Amino acid sequence: MSETQTLIENRPPSVATLFTERVAATPDGEAYRYPVPPASGSGPDDWKSLSWGQAAERVYAVAAGLIDLGVNAEERVALASSTRVEWILVDLGVMCAGGATTTIYPSTNAEESAYILADSSSRVLIAEDAAQLAKAREKRTELPELKHVVVIDPAGVEPDGSEPEGWVLTLADLEARGAKYLAKNPDAVKDRVAAITADQLATLIYTSGTTGRPKGVRLPHDNWSYMAKAIAATGLVTKDDVQYLWLPLAHVFGKVLTSGQIEVGHVTAVDGRVDKIIENLPVVQPTYMAAVPRIFEKVYNGVAAKARAGGGAKYKIFQWAAGVAREYAKVTQDNFRRTGNASAPFGLNARHKVADALVYSKLREAFGGRLRAAVSGSAALAPDIGYFFAGAGIHILEGYGLTESSAASFVNPGEAYRTGTVGKPLPGCEVRIADDGEILLRGPGIMEGYHNLPEKTAEVLEPDGWFHTGDIGELSADGYLRITDRKKDLIKTSGGKYIAPAEVEGQFKAVCPFVSNILVHGADRNFCTALIALDEPTILGWAEENGLGGKSYAEVVASPQAEQLIEGYVKRLNEGLQRWQTIKKFRLLPRDLDIEHGELTPSLKLKRPVVEREYKNLIEEMYAGSREA
Repeated sequence: MSETQTLIENRPPSVATLFTERVAATPDGEAYRYPVPPASGSGPDDWKSLSWGQAAERVYAVAAGLIDLGVNAEERVALASSTRVEWILVDLGVMCAGGATTTIYPSTNAEESAYILADSSSRVLIAEDAAQLAKAREKRTELPELKHVVVIDPAGVEPDGSEPEGWVLTLADLEARGAKYLAKNPDAVKDRVAAITADQLATLIYTSGTTGRPKGVRLPHDNWSYMAKAIAATGLVTKDDVQYLWLPLAHVFGKVLTSGQIEVGHVTAVDGRVDKIIENLPVVQPTYMAAVPRIFEKVYNGVAAKARAGGGAKYKIFQWAAGVAREYAKVTQDNFRRTGNASAPFGLNARHKVADALVYSKLREAFGGRLRAAVSGSAALAPDIGYFFAGAGIHILEGYGLTESSAASFVNPGEAYRTGTVGKPLPGCEVRIADDGEILLRGPGIMEGYHNLPEKTAEVLEPDGWFHTGDIGELSADGYLRITDRKKDLIKTSGGKYIAPAEVEGQFKAVCPFVSNILVHGADRNFCTALIALDEPTILGWAEENGLGGKSYAEVVASPQAEQLIEGYVKRLNEGLQRWQTIKKFRLLPRDLDIEHGELTPSLKLKRPVVEREYKNLIEEMYAGSREA
């Protein structure tokens, strides 16, 4: 048995145990950094730190406070908050109390929040602020099992005389209560941690789902313990790393990063405010971070827009440098695959050095100047965008996993990464490709099942442990996986041709610097069409330079000039596609797609049925008068 297998197979029963071991090993080491906004309300944030010992003090106080409130093993404590250091401390507190965290996105409306609270039988809700508390108050009579709401940031919370006494308390109250409880019962938390078994429920994550009601995915303690060990075994992160964590922790991709960090013991800077990413990167100077493809697309579009605003010469330099980056990345990755040496010919090296001085070095500085690697997951990254960043020295390691597989099943292996693939399976994860191309997974990261839904569980989980992912993919001879599409998203034209819309959409995002979201439609039709939403800052910048300054986004996208602009990019896309894949017609949407209107999941995945339903009239308009075979 290899050292890696031994490490993973001899894992402790829970992350709660891993956390206590980490605290004992490096109590004074820095664990978390978090921003504190200035008292004046303006100016830069002040970043504070917590050592592992200080974090443990708060975690154990939360755990003891929950025990005092009557939370028993496996009982659910819901957590409705954006990504902030308190999210991590509370989640660890729930686990150390032997409870299970039910995660709720702060953007979830009152009705769906109530559904999750009721379906999970959550006894306590940790709510970020007055807005999250208001949702629970609105539905309180429908939630008899919810005994307490704990508010992290109590600003603006008013008392409500109709509530039972103690129904609302603050996080500070809970921690104070826990400290008192520990003074009388010093071993209470230690005993709870020692009693946790590997198969005990740790987390209930409701899939945001691109269709229908969310399903609760049951993830036992062993899933996270395995993930922590497997991430460490990849060697991608070290104790000297600084991670910048902004991903939603209610999503499995964000949550798994907290387990890996505890095992490795590096620093994590936590701030979930997406609008602060550009400002935070030079301050945090991370050595690695994880993101979803939309972030890299936005950065790419922003850099292209800035170059274009600098005039024709600057934009030509950018386009040249982008081409060099892609060529350099493809050549060096190919050489590394064949020879183990990421080399490039002399001429390409020389061009790359010039482009680095002019373009790439500034891009790396914008990421803080120390970024070794970025992990991308949750959706497919367009290969051309991946090659651009790779050539610019920002190495994006695509990974793959689902809520049902505790997030990380595949990741690209460091230097040997291959753009356009999601890498190799994590140690301990088995994979096979079914006859119809579906990816099947088995291993310690796979969920126990769907909460209260045995029939749904049986649909995806075989008795021998194989999980049906619903994704289509192919494995290379040396074990690299390429995802081609969602099984249910493959579309078949009326001419009998199968098309992977995500593949066409990804290619368009690589050629068009103005696109924000695109949906390719063509199921049972005789040609493909597209609904296209543009990136507002980028297209408004273009509008200023093209005689449309002062007009709103909706006015700009309705203009003949904008349609002509995007038509040029559609033609360029079509040049690289098979005839049956080409986009014959498109429509520009009057606004971008977003989470608020239910068109994107909180992890920014497209909800195809919602978008197709909402813009049915535009789709029908594109097919009006066509002969459907």
